[in-house]
Amino acid sequence: MNRPLRRLALVMAFLFFALFASTTWIQFLRADRLNAMPGNSRQLYAEFGRERGAILVAGGASIASSAEVDDPYEYQRQYAAGPLYAPVTGYYSLRYGTSGIERSENDVLSGTADELFYRQLSDLLTGEQPRGASVQLTIEPKVQQAAWDALAGRKGAVVALDPATGDVLAMVSSPSYDPNALASHDGDAQQQAWTALNGDEDEPLVNRATQSLYPPGSTFKLITSAAALESGDYTADTLVPGPQELDLPQTQNTLRNDEGTACGPNDQVSLADALRISCNTSFGSLGLTLGADALAEQAEKFGFGQSLSIPTPVATSDYPVGDAVAGPLLAYSAIGQGSDVATPLQVAMISAAIANDGVLMKPNLIARVRDAASLDVVEEPSPQELGRAVSSGTASTLQDMMRLVVESGTGTRARIDGVDVGGKTGTAQHGAGLPPYAWFTSWADDGDRQVAVAVVIEDGGSTESAYGGRLSAPVAKTVMEAALDG
Repeated sequence: MNRPLRRLALVMAFLFFALFASTTWIQFLRADRLNAMPGNSRQLYAEFGRERGAILVAGGASIASSAEVDDPYEYQRQYAAGPLYAPVTGYYSLRYGTSGIERSENDVLSGTADELFYRQLSDLLTGEQPRGASVQLTIEPKVQQAAWDALAGRKGAVVALDPATGDVLAMVSSPSYDPNALASHDGDAQQQAWTALNGDEDEPLVNRATQSLYPPGSTFKLITSAAALESGDYTADTLVPGPQELDLPQTQNTLRNDEGTACGPNDQVSLADALRISCNTSFGSLGLTLGADALAEQAEKFGFGQSLSIPTPVATSDYPVGDAVAGPLLAYSAIGQGSDVATPLQVAMISAAIANDGVLMKPNLIARVRDAASLDVVEEPSPQELGRAVSSGTASTLQDMMRLVVESGTGTRARIDGVDVGGKTGTAQHGAGLPPYAWFTSWADDGDRQVAVAVVIEDGGSTESAYGGRLSAPVAKTVMEAALDG
């Protein structure tokens, strides 16, 4: 072979190699990335042309399913209860993607998860149309409906947990939205709904139960109480300062009680009574005595500062460090003000851990995943411990103290006849002249079942009417009754 032919052969060989390499790169190594590109209409047709798995609640009722439609996409997502479950299910939209369980469990619902490999292989061999698996949630419809009805359209959130397992029994966020509008295959209708929802100053697309961070107010006094008891220097009967006003270090400012009076004779009160009547000066004083490190360590044991996925993502609750708790700010942080922030889920976790003998369980929304064809259980999460928040003895003492809050303190509106109930109210300031957030966190035990609940209401009206015991405690009572009755 002469030299020109050899050169031509080398050039042709190189071109074939380059073509082979580029094809391999595109079809195999970059396949997933290309498939995921928003502009890939072929992928969209393939995904929407597959029957997506249903999202179910406890008892098996479907709250999200795919219905056949007469358009190129073949299937459209439908949400049976719309706004009631929207913060949990999220949306599945042709134009705007996914959120909530629709996003976190997308590979399972779409049938592409590794756990479904054998089903995928079987469908390939038999020529069956691939189907997604169904996801059953831990949400109990009766408890969810009770929480939704009790919140009555007010801005806020409700979370109910099973203290022993961490199962989420109810998760309500208000205002909510109808995910059916975003699931429409009418592009103009989708865009109008999306624009309206994103332009709404009340932020209905936000799941307030897991994504909104609020000052926890006096519900944080449970953590301050726990830190005091765990130190070994305090019992429920220990007398602590409870003056009308607490002088704060490094400043001429003082911390006052809501009622404008001292919390006990001689400006002293027992730790149990301080929690019962929610004495600000007592817990501000405790914070200054215990120190920021002790409060931060105790808050972390209850879940603050931890990244959570349930499996939807949860905003990280935070107890401040450094300058944010320096000097007088430490007293404010001890009563749940200052830079303290928490999600309603986190506040429910505090009561749940206390009710569960001091053990904090990981919150979880998924009960089980089932193969759509065989109904075999593909996945069934087991309860997971996040750690011990407090000792068993401290948990028992805190339970007694929370009972007093409900029996004769600030939380009497949460009492349930014949049921053991403990709670803590909270009134969280968040800006001068703005009505405070109304909190209530609690647990209930009827001998057969336990439930822990957190309620926050944003639109409390006037400052005087926004106390957690007046607004949020009755909501928690309704939710606890529904859970125990189930």
